[in-house]
Amino acid sequence: MSTVLETIDGGTRYLEKRGIAEARRNMQLLMAHHLKCSRMELYVQFDRALPETDLQPLREALKQRGEGVPLQHLLGQVRFHNREFKTDARALIPRPETEELAEWLLSLELPANLALLDMGCGSGVLGLTLAAERPEWQLTLADVSPAALALAMENAAALGITQVRWIESDLFAAIDGTFDGIVANLPYVPESARAGLSCEVRHDPPLALFGGPDGLELLRRFIPEAFTRLRSGAWLALEIGHDQASQVAAMLRGAGFSQIEVKSDLSGVPRFPFARRPA
Repeated sequence: MSTVLETIDGGTRYLEKRGIAEARRNMQLLMAHHLKCSRMELYVQFDRALPETDLQPLREALKQRGEGVPLQHLLGQVRFHNREFKTDARALIPRPETEELAEWLLSLELPANLALLDMGCGSGVLGLTLAAERPEWQLTLADVSPAALALAMENAAALGITQVRWIESDLFAAIDGTFDGIVANLPYVPESARAGLSCEVRHDPPLALFGGPDGLELLRRFIPEAFTRLRSGAWLALEIGHDQASQVAAMLRGAGFSQIEVKSDLSGVPRFPFARRPA
């Protein structure tokens, strides 16, 4: 029988030959997942012999990873702002930039009892993180995809979050009322970029990725209506593509927003437009 260390070494070589980045880390995480232990706990089990009952499901997961199936889908979860969220093919795999947006919003001095909308919530990582950290806020999570909403509801149940309203809606079509704040990470990848996406990204639902020919089609619809759904002095926060800041800022001005600024992510990319409806 192969040991844990021998299996990790062999799996790492397999993934490297198939061009998987961070091959050893990927293999360690797959091994830890199948042995139901932490990655660090593997180090004290290197000499452990693995029976075929452990090796067979691990081989299948390794094969899928080599074919480009995202590691997060194989593990079934992703860590986001110190919490574990279920993730699968029903919604976009959360990006590190979205975690930056959540952390920045939580750093703001905002009043209690906010009515907040997370538009295009996907798996719920952004809205549910805000709900968990600010339980006094009233959160509405909306998405056009019933499958994504179902995944978000599963995450809410696992986290014990109950103060959330759920709405299946194509943007604001099924949403009533106004809000103190709206956050949105809408699809912004141009259709022209489809062929150049990595194999891993192509496992995300197309509905959650593509924003029309130039990536801005949904935002053109969304921004003017978001203005009408915000109360006086309320704010809008977005996540956008790496080269869309100037165009989105112009849309915000054209819709009547003021105090417009675009925050950069940790890589220095202008990623997070923030604006207010004038008081």
